[in-house]
Amino acid sequence: MPRTRQASLICALIVGTCFPFIVRADALSHVLATKRLRCGVYADVPPFSAPDPVSRKLVGMDVDLCAAVAAQLGVRLQLAPLSIDSRIPALQMGRIDILIANLAYTRRRTDQIDFSYAYYMAKEVLIVHSRDSELTATSFRGQRLSAVSGSTSAEAIRLNGALPVTYHDYGSAYLALQEHKVRGMVTNSVAAHKLVLQVAAASVHLQIVEQPMALEPIGIGIRKGEPAMLAKVDAVLMRLEQQGQLEKIWNHWLGPGTPYDMARTDRVVDIGKLKFSPLP
Repeated sequence: MPRTRQASLICALIVGTCFPFIVRADALSHVLATKRLRCGVYADVPPFSAPDPVSRKLVGMDVDLCAAVAAQLGVRLQLAPLSIDSRIPALQMGRIDILIANLAYTRRRTDQIDFSYAYYMAKEVLIVHSRDSELTATSFRGQRLSAVSGSTSAEAIRLNGALPVTYHDYGSAYLALQEHKVRGMVTNSVAAHKLVLQVAAASVHLQIVEQPMALEPIGIGIRKGEPAMLAKVDAVLMRLEQQGQLEKIWNHWLGPGTPYDMARTDRVVDIGKLKFSPLP
């Protein structure tokens, strides 16, 4: 066998030891070269990303943000629907280029991936039966509270001294509350407002405890070791803020006239400049 071919085979078997023979383009260069942005989103978590009842196409706030980022980069968008548990592994394995799935900043996640600037501050809140609504978060120490597995809600429960009981989906976590298997359910404020309004129509009386369980900056997930992509996404977010596009996307899905009626009070900011206690 010729020496050059033999060397190439050895390099292929021993990945990373023959740098001259193995060259990998950085994520941003790959996106620009292929003219395609693979954006990871939720498979079915409205209003962030979920199938439209009629067209079955994914729609939602995160979908619109993916589209806005792709447009700023001048590339076509390819959505990748993901479960909550598979979001970060998909990014780490290179199946997607960026992750926009209501991704909350935590200490553990910063060891796994990088975060862009935050584009809003989420809250983890506690949903309870109406009789418990006047209590504070500290009143539930040692109590069983439900949450979706793989979400930061379970971490918020532990942070407040309660016992997390996790389920694969929101429906199961809610059913545990309805059947009194748990004392409350923890989720983000957007999902909580929708759930409380929905069940009220069926004469189920739930309320949100006023004191939040945790504060969470929401950013775009970037694979570790991709500084060019991270810098570009930060610049794109600032541009979308200045152009008013983030405000427009928020108002369409969460603002006045929507079932959530939530005003956007946060602006794009470097997470490192925020004062908050990140979840583990």
